[in-house]
Amino acid sequence: PSSRGAQRRSDLDVEIATGPAGPRDDKGPAGPRDDSILARLADDLTKGDLAGRVAVALAPELLARVARHPDRRFATRAPALPLLVEPEAARFSTWYEMFPRSAAVEAGRHGTFRDVVARLDYVAGMGFDVLYLPPIHPIGTTFRKGRNNARAAGERDVGSPWAIGGAAGGHDAIHPDLGTLDDFRSLVRAAEKRGIRIALDLAFQCSPDHPWLQQHPEWFRHRPDGSIQHAENPPKKYEDIVPFDFESEAWRELWAALLGVAEHWVAQGVTIFRVDNPHTKAFPFWEWMIAEVRGRHPEVFFLAEAFTRPKVMYRLAKIGFSQSYNYFPWRTGKRELVAYCEELTRPPVAELFRPNLWPNTPDILTEQLQHGEGDALRSVYMQRLVLAATLGASYGIYGPPFELMEARPREPGSEEYLDSEKYQLRHWELESGHSLAELIGRVNRIRRENPALQHDRGLRFHPVDSEALLCFSKVAPEGDNAVVVVVNLDPRHRHGGWLDLDVAALGIEAERPFQVHDLLTDARFLWHGGRNYVELDPRSVPASILRLRRRVRSEVDFDYVL
Repeated sequence: PSSRGAQRRSDLDVEIATGPAGPRDDKGPAGPRDDSILARLADDLTKGDLAGRVAVALAPELLARVARHPDRRFATRAPALPLLVEPEAARFSTWYEMFPRSAAVEAGRHGTFRDVVARLDYVAGMGFDVLYLPPIHPIGTTFRKGRNNARAAGERDVGSPWAIGGAAGGHDAIHPDLGTLDDFRSLVRAAEKRGIRIALDLAFQCSPDHPWLQQHPEWFRHRPDGSIQHAENPPKKYEDIVPFDFESEAWRELWAALLGVAEHWVAQGVTIFRVDNPHTKAFPFWEWMIAEVRGRHPEVFFLAEAFTRPKVMYRLAKIGFSQSYNYFPWRTGKRELVAYCEELTRPPVAELFRPNLWPNTPDILTEQLQHGEGDALRSVYMQRLVLAATLGASYGIYGPPFELMEARPREPGSEEYLDSEKYQLRHWELESGHSLAELIGRVNRIRRENPALQHDRGLRFHPVDSEALLCFSKVAPEGDNAVVVVVNLDPRHRHGGWLDLDVAALGIEAERPFQVHDLLTDARFLWHGGRNYVELDPRSVPASILRLRRRVRSEVDFDYVL
């Protein structure tokens, strides 16, 4: 033992002498004066008995100065990292998509921007704060698609808005039947007065009639016979569209022209872009273009329409896209909803990827939305609305087909709508008695009034002893608002089950009763503890959105809103 003790004292002697002897950074609050003090203390560490030197080594005076002046010989220096601050709408937004050309009050007439202005109160009344418009540019006639995506168009067929470019201009022009640039600016201003931002489709592709094919043939990839390959997004083919060649020798000029398109529409008041099929274009281009636009206009953000492999979706998020479409439309079962939403809302995905949940789009009428009739079909649409609006901080619907529950596919096994607006004008009876507009407005009001639903990261799933019932909660980052959602995933049958809530995670004391307020039906219940019973009939409302309130006992009972 005495030998080991002597060795420890010897080691301690060396450590004490070594500590303050190294070079120090002389840039501290006290300036060079600390150097002389450190030198004196270093000298004291070499004098006297071991106990005295230990006291000097542990003296606050020495420790404070060593902390202020670290040894930086082996420091690693990194360049400054940029901090990107995005608008709140990039985190929390509520989208409504509509085709302006189908906004006319009279059936058969081509809609205009003025017709869209007349419909803004309808959109605002449902609680949407983003109105997304598919491409508003001139449409080509070469290989124009007919109704229901027919390869041969009739004389009066209006074509697909994504076949951009014709005699009236290209990506910076407006389709003559929609109105003028002044009409568009008026629409933007009218929307802003109602708290709505206009999102514009950014589709970087051309019809064969686009002016750029004649002015800049070098921007396109040609076959040996001189023709240009039409666009494809397997298994879909787009004979009326030709893609850009982002790797052409003239890529710098092409990229600059496309940046100019975005800048043109920002100048008209557009601050949100929904980007069509970004995964089919060069990633370095998006990284460069988004940085350029956001560097000049930090209020602008981009939504990626990227139904593609997860790694590709996440790569797009890393290079600048603020939001992205995702696989939500096809996640319908309880287990797959839980697994997918946990992937999206937990690290590492949550650190870089913001999902925007859409139950339908002009291209996607899922099998789930096609089957059933009457109450069963209505229940499916209500179920998908509540799931999208509460699972995601940002969500959207393609209307009016969603609120009017348009459920007719072009053919069995297809996700294309019959008589799709992509290829023809449609007239919608918005005042239909079976519309879901009132329910949509209620759900969106609940989103606005409950901060818990305005974030993705607070999502937590809770066990319930029924495979038909899905239960999850969200808590606001500040902890002052908590919401529990229960959804019956079976559109035909009533189901009940016992919930096992993690009340601690919800800010509820285990031994105290608390009130739950169903914001959809206005019903109120007093619960105690985490185990409680819920029953939902899909023929009425297949979901409950429950705001929790602590029940506090005092001389006067009162509710503290969570």
